[in-house]
Amino acid sequence: MDHIENATVAEIAAHSLAAVRVFEKYGLDYCCGGKRPLADACLQKGQNADEVKEELEAALRDSPTADNDWSASPLRQLCDHIEAVHHGFLRRELPAIQTRLDKVYRIYNQRYGPTLTGLPEAYAELRQELEPHMQKEEMILFPAIRWIEEAMETHRPRARLMFGSLANPIHSMEAEHDNAGTALQKIRKITDDFDVPLHACVTYRALMSGLSELEKDLHLHIHLENNILFPRAAQMETAQAVTA
Repeated sequence: MDHIENATVAEIAAHSLAAVRVFEKYGLDYCCGGKRPLADACLQKGQNADEVKEELEAALRDSPTADNDWSASPLRQLCDHIEAVHHGFLRRELPAIQTRLDKVYRIYNQRYGPTLTGLPEAYAELRQELEPHMQKEEMILFPAIRWIEEAMETHRPRARLMFGSLANPIHSMEAEHDNAGTALQKIRKITDDFDVPLHACVTYRALMSGLSELEKDLHLHIHLENNILFPRAAQMETAQAVTA
């Protein structure tokens, strides 16, 4: 990718997962807060912009075709990927993490006094945001995107969407992404960056590991939607003719 210094973090991340891994290493937000220049993102996190830029260039150079280029793939494939990989991950991991959290919170508060105060509430907030969010995407937004893409590929006009424009559900999804991001920040703060105390049992360690993996997956999940799927879908809709 050319001119990294002039691109936003989201634009760089959209080019390759190799860039995403660099951003995760340095704690740079490439999903909800990714619409800012690299230098600004580094300044906010106290990172050396030249060092990050150099590592990004090396990562992009060393794996130019290693990842699926979602910026060019059919949108239906990206929708399928998000449902199978990221929605599948959430449906599998959210209940499993809940089970560990319930056990750890009960036992550690009994044995050691106040432990992970506020974590059950923050995690409940995250689940309440994500679970209906996935259903709305799978039942409303993604089918509409697939339908518009099919109409465009077959060179035929389409009827108007019942919700007017893709911009309406997209706006709602982005707002819910912001809410999920806020809940993730609360969880990271409460857990002291997923710290594991010396006396922690296996379940406690599994809880912190699960929360950390959940955060990583959600960051990538939201990035694929906010920075690739939604802008491409909106652009496609604008170019597609609509029947009266």
